[in-house]
Formats: sequence, C-alpha cells, structure tokens
Amino acid sequence: MASKSFDVVVIGAGPGGYVAAIRAAQLGLNVACIEREHLGGICLNWGCIPTKALLRSAEVYHQFERAKEFGLTADKFGFDLNAIVDRSRKVAAQMNGGIKGLFKKNKITSIMGEATIVAKGKVSVKTDKGVEELTAPNIIVATGARARELPGLEADGDLVWTYRHALKPARMPKKLLVIGSGAIGIEFASFYNTLGADTTVVEVMDRVLPVEDKDISDFAKKQFKKQGMTIWEKAMVKQLDRTPGKGVVAHIEKGGKIENHEFDTVISAVGIVGNTEGLGLEALGVQIDRTHVVTDEYCRTGVEGVFAIGDIAGAPWLAHKASHEGVMVAELIAGEKVHPIKPGSIAGCTYCHPQVASVGMTEEKAKEAGFKIKVGKFPFIGNGKAVAMGEAEGLVKTIFDEKTGELLGAHMVGAEVTEMIQGYVISRQLETTEEDLMHTVFPHPTMSEMMHESVLAAYGKALHI
Repeated sequence: MASKSFDVVVIGAGPGGYVAAIRAAQLGLNVACIEREHLGGICLNWGCIPTKALLRSAEVYHQFERAKEFGLTADKFGFDLNAIVDRSRKVAAQMNGGIKGLFKKNKITSIMGEATIVAKGKVSVKTDKGVEELTAPNIIVATGARARELPGLEADGDLVWTYRHALKPARMPKKLLVIGSGAIGIEFASFYNTLGADTTVVEVMDRVLPVEDKDISDFAKKQFKKQGMTIWEKAMVKQLDRTPGKGVVAHIEKGGKIENHEFDTVISAVGIVGNTEGLGLEALGVQIDRTHVVTDEYCRTGVEGVFAIGDIAGAPWLAHKASHEGVMVAELIAGEKVHPIKPGSIAGCTYCHPQVASVGMTEEKAKEAGFKIKVGKFPFIGNGKAVAMGEAEGLVKTIFDEKTGELLGAHMVGAEVTEMIQGYVISRQLETTEEDLMHTVFPHPTMSEMMHESVLAAYGKALHI
C-alpha cells in the first residue's frame, strides 16, 4: 500500500461509495476505498444492472411473441435460461471492470477487505493478507443494505430465494410465489412470468407497488393480471412448509382466512435492512435507528468526520440517490459549496412490464399535505408514437398546486417511462410551473408528447383526448 494515511476513507464501493471516492479524488484528495465483496456493490453486481439485463431478455422474448402484430414471422423461437443468466453476469462483470479502471485513472487506493472504525479517524481493515490500519480525518460509510428475511420465510437457495438466487437460478420456476410487490418483487415477477412461470404475487398492503400513486398501481395491476399473474393484495404469507425435491406449501392469510397453495419456488422480496453490523458505529457514538444510520441533510452522522450515504442512511433506497449523496459529501469535505438533496425530487423507477416511474407526491399525499390540486391524465392510446410502436397501454398523470402552479408530482406507467420521467425531475429541480411546461415545445412524434398533454389536461386544455 502506497500510504496508510488518507484524506478520505470510503467504506463500501457501491454506487454511493465508489462515486464518492472518485469525486473526492477529482478534487485532489488522497482517497482509499474499502470493499468486502465486489466493486460496484449490490447495484452493479446483484441489483440494478444484472436485473435490467434479465428484463431486457424477457422484453425481447415478449416482442418475438408479438411478431405477427408487426407483420413479421418468428415461428421458431425460445429461450435458454442459462444463456440469459450468463449474459446478465457478463454485463455485471463489465461494469465491475469499469470501476477498476476508474479507480486506477483517479489514483484511488482500492482495498478488498472488512472494515471497522476502531476510533475517530482510524479504520482497521481485515484482508486476506492480514490487517491494515488506516487513518483519515474523514470517513464515509457506504455499506448499503441486504434483503430482509422474516421468521419462517428465510431463504434457503433451493425452494425459497432472495434476489441473489433469483439472479442465478438453478432452474426455471414453473409455479412461482413472489412475496412483496415493491420494485424488486414485481421486477422478478415480471421476468419469470414473461418466460412462462405461473406467477402469484402476495402483497400485504392494499395495492401492488404500494408506494406509487393509486391510479398507476391500479393500471399496472390490470396489465399484470392480463399477462396471467395472480395478484393477492391485503394478504400475508404466514408460513412456508418445505419439502425438498418437491416444493413449498404456502399458508396465505387473506380476508381473515388462511388458504394453502403449492409452489415449486418462492422469491422473498419483503424489504431491506442496513449493513451496520461490525463497523464500530455504535461505539463511536453514531446513532442507528432500525438498522439505518441517522444523518442530517448533509449526510453527517453527528460524529465529527463520519458521514453515511446511500441505503445505510435510509430512504429512498435508490442507487442514484446514493451516488448524488456521494458527490455532495466529497465536495463538502473538499470545502465546496453544496446543496442538500431534495428527496421529493428523486425519481423512482420500476422496470417491470409495463414500466413504472414517478417523482414527487402522489395525489393522496398531496391532499393529505393540504394542497388544493389540479390533476391531469393522458393515456398512451392518444399518442401516435405509442400506437405505432404497439405500446398503447399506459398512462401519464401530473399533479399541480392550484395556487402556485408548482408541479407537485408526476406518475407514469407504460413503455419507456423510466427514460421519460427525467423531464419531470428536471422540472421539479428547476421549480417549473404549469405555464412553463405548457409553453415548452415537445418534439413530434415522440412519446414525450404525452407529458405535455398530461400537463394540458390538468387545466382542461388537452388536445388529443
């Protein structure tokens, strides 16, 4: 190791940690980044990136099934699950290698090992070569989170899977139960359902995708059911009886009654817990609340020189939020002027079929906050590009403060909405009003025109519906 004294030590090389390390190095700081498993963390290796690779394969397969609609012939097609998984792992490996290159380019010291903050400004790292002692006045904790496991529903890698098992499946499920309909659960449900698994989704809340606007959740649910999924809302899996080599009997409570259903595979996607163990945070005086580090708006923990970013620092649990926090903290340490992140202007994206994307308040939350609102909705069927693409099932919804014209929230379901949502994110960041959006000229023919029409619809001016 070139030096054991650094300006900044980053613990964790996920999308928060590695970005923080790069930005700090760009600002002239001497940086070490410690990672215990893979550069890129869960996102690049076991989350965002490989799941999108899987979902892309499912999307292409689905398009083959629709070939006749487009005047095409595709009589002999199928899928090789091992090849699909192999491609996703290669994509993840490519991204992992890219981070190695970026660390080398920015002269960041990369250490593979387990880190513990043993005292203020001191980090001990257990590596395969022994123990390294590092010092730094600034420590950024970016250790992320892992899948939550409920008693009796623990994963075994055979019959009951977490997202890791689902990314490298030992077999193609025939009858699949997905517990939880958040982003992780519904993406895997969408992937395996598209490839032919008989898929059931159980959600304890009153609707699938429960953090989304109700109109969007309801629309998505109709599409999922149309695709053959069974959706059980306000339901809970109470027990799993496992028979190795055969399957699982799930005891599912719904409406006060318990029903037993058989599955060959279960995916548990019931949330996450922060990776706070073994870091020495409590002994240092860092406050932890329900497995997450308590921070202020600048990601400061209250212990001088110790910051926490990303999933370990709480909601929203999104890679892009972690990266932005990493940049902010690096610049704060370097003495730059920074602005705290606005959680309400961070988009959430779910890459199921159809895709779901949103930013800001739902209609329900806006009303609860006391706003008098104007709501605009525009369906994909009214957009020429969507119809031409054969993607006429979707909805764009916008919510405005009637008094000020502020865009309070935007919600979308349909093809490519995860790409389109950024337009509304920028609008919120720039504090754009409905008038600004109405006067913006959207290109034609594009799917983004629906964003314009939804704004117009909020004020009774929609043109194409």
